[in-house]
Amino acid sequence: MQAENLSDVIPPSSRSSNYIALRYCDFPSEISALRGKENVSHCRYMVVFQYGSAVLFNIEDHEVENYLHIIRRHASGLLPEMRRDDYAIKEKPLLDEDMRGGPDYLILKTLDTDSIRIIGSVLGQSIALDYFVSQVDGMVQEFAGINRALEKTGTFTMDRTKLLKLVGKANSNLADVILKVGLFERSEIAWRDAKYAQIYEYLREEYEVAQRFGNLDFKLKFVEHNIHFLQEAIQNRRSDLLEWCIIFLLTLENVISVYEIVRDSAGASL
Repeated sequence: MQAENLSDVIPPSSRSSNYIALRYCDFPSEISALRGKENVSHCRYMVVFQYGSAVLFNIEDHEVENYLHIIRRHASGLLPEMRRDDYAIKEKPLLDEDMRGGPDYLILKTLDTDSIRIIGSVLGQSIALDYFVSQVDGMVQEFAGINRALEKTGTFTMDRTKLLKLVGKANSNLADVILKVGLFERSEIAWRDAKYAQIYEYLREEYEVAQRFGNLDFKLKFVEHNIHFLQEAIQNRRSDLLEWCIIFLLTLENVISVYEIVRDSAGASL
């Protein structure tokens, strides 16, 4: 995607490699260079993350699909339903402090490309976290149904293969949140400048990123507990089956032995 849109890519200001930022301006690039910081509010921006989130700035609702089409041409594993969130960013040069937050909006004294990167990173993580929470909620509901059936009947019908698939799904979800989304990786931009660190921490608190991950982790522990229980139950079921097979074989061997003894006795009496 970066190679095909090279003229629109904003050069990176950090070593992070899981996203690209693109800028689309209504005026030529040479004029854009002269206007400097002033051009930020006159341009459209798109921050695209490798794990599947995209954050759009200054783009009207009727234009969204055109920009998403650029991403879809390079995407794989598209979800059947797109998750979406809206957040307002306002620029007020006369603001006394660097930023001021409010319900569903953020006011900045200066909106620049690093601010866009920081805001995009938190919003991208938040929407990705929503997806992973929905995946884990589906597993929790599945195990809740199994537990209800187990309560009523004292048994369950899940086989070992399906259980192993659930183990893989739970583990991959947690790994993706930590590794791909980088939920606990410190932003290099925020690390360098306290102004960006303030924006970063405010948005993470606003979107309750740490708390939502804590809830996700709690649900995954519930899933893990159920997986261990069902694994033991399946293992016990297999052990019982093996024991019954052994008993059957021993019984069959005894029957054959008795039959041979009776046959030999009958032949000797003749």
